Amino acid sequence: MGSLAALWEGFATAAQPEYLLYALLGVTLGTAVGVLPGIGPAMTVALLLPLTYSLEPTAALIIFAGIYYGGMYGGSTTSILLNTPGESSSVVTALEGNRMARAGRGAAALATAAIGSFVAGTIATVLLTALAPTIAEVAVTLGPADYVALMVVAFTTVAALLGASPVRGLASLGLGLFVGLVGTDTLTGQQRFTLGVPTLSDGIDVVVVAVGVFAVGEALYVAARMRHGPVEVVPVGGKWMTGEFWRRSWKPWLRGTAIGFPVGTIPAGGADVSTFLSYAVEKKLAKRPEEFGKGAIEGVAGPEAANNAAAAGVLVPLLTLGLPTTATAAVIVAGFQSYGIQPGPLLFTTDSELVWALIASLYIGNVMLLVLNLPLARIWVKVLRIPRPYLYAGILLFAALGTYAVNFVVEDLVVLLVIGVAGFFMRRHGYPVAPLVVGLILGPMAEEQVRRTLQIGEGDPVALVASPFAAVAYGVLAVALVSTAVLRVRRRV
Repeated sequence: MGSLAALWEGFATAAQPEYLLYALLGVTLGTAVGVLPGIGPAMTVALLLPLTYSLEPTAALIIFAGIYYGGMYGGSTTSILLNTPGESSSVVTALEGNRMARAGRGAAALATAAIGSFVAGTIATVLLTALAPTIAEVAVTLGPADYVALMVVAFTTVAALLGASPVRGLASLGLGLFVGLVGTDTLTGQQRFTLGVPTLSDGIDVVVVAVGVFAVGEALYVAARMRHGPVEVVPVGGKWMTGEFWRRSWKPWLRGTAIGFPVGTIPAGGADVSTFLSYAVEKKLAKRPEEFGKGAIEGVAGPEAANNAAAAGVLVPLLTLGLPTTATAAVIVAGFQSYGIQPGPLLFTTDSELVWALIASLYIGNVMLLVLNLPLARIWVKVLRIPRPYLYAGILLFAALGTYAVNFVVEDLVVLLVIGVAGFFMRRHGYPVAPLVVGLILGPMAEEQVRRTLQIGEGDPVALVASPFAAVAYGVLAVALVSTAVLRVRRRV
């Protein structure tokens, strides 16, 4: 079946009233969590993982994808009107967007952000539709050594290349790999690091770890830093989009898309990097460079387009290779695995209906998000009035209830508390949490592929680099590591 025919069938599934409601629920929740500072898509998906077990996989994954896309949209609202990014990827938007709002052009900033997100999200989803099946076909031909190389690249880039401290990133990754080893060794049948606790013999559930790190850890961290006081929201003023604003925005939208999508497909690229790159490009190409820093609309249009294009780009390695490159993608992989589905090259063959319905829902969700974000911006800002103590107390309650519902054992709550406290201290001392979750999810898979490679190579470790694909992957990784080290040294000088 061709991609277009499969996509058409995906639309037939996603357009059913039941799935449209799930898509609307997902994008609405995503927009809300994008608006609220400190509550991101990763936390929301993690909280909902236990609560969606009663749903069929297609419905649950449509909700998760809607939350992911919606979070990208919602973060721009608080960046522009509050100068407080709801998501780290919206930091750049605050640089120009809030100044536009204070100059009485808040409506134009919100409009170019929403329309740019829609344009970029739609174009990037088209690229996802075109590229994903081809990449999956190529990935089917990869051997165990090739997958080991891909996972090493993912581990290294997620942990070491893009974080503020490579040492802390690698330490977080190591903790995740260790947690992934807890349980019973599938090859020897021996228990590892279980401390004699029967509950741990099956390993630590990924859902428990995700909820602990992203929900409990984040709630404790925000509560420790919480300051009460009035929320200053800049009024939405001025015209939405004049002819001049359209002329100044459409090229940054396209350039942002061209930057965001390929960066999103790279392990650990994500939206954060693409937004800064887009902002730098727009500043360099601007016909009115003196406006940057004072409210240039190009500085909102380009980064917001790059932000949403990168979100679609992240789904390419997730769906075709099973490699999560962001925190939210890692939690979505956990969602797949909770239904016994492994993202990767065989996904387009074994679960074709599900994956194409998911992709079709992205098109539908983009339209819903445009409708939700343009006329309802003032309503979303009111979400900020929710008292923080009630909000985070509710998060902790849902985290505990959802975790207990996974296996209905009290020991899971103890594990949740331990991991939540660990997540709190990791945030407090600047240790990224994304490498921990990526290590937990990919660690057991990497161990299995290493064992297969060594069995095929009769124990010879050279087998790990004998494959041409693996050799190229390690070579590219080495170049990236050296380049990053050189750039960091130059910055210090």
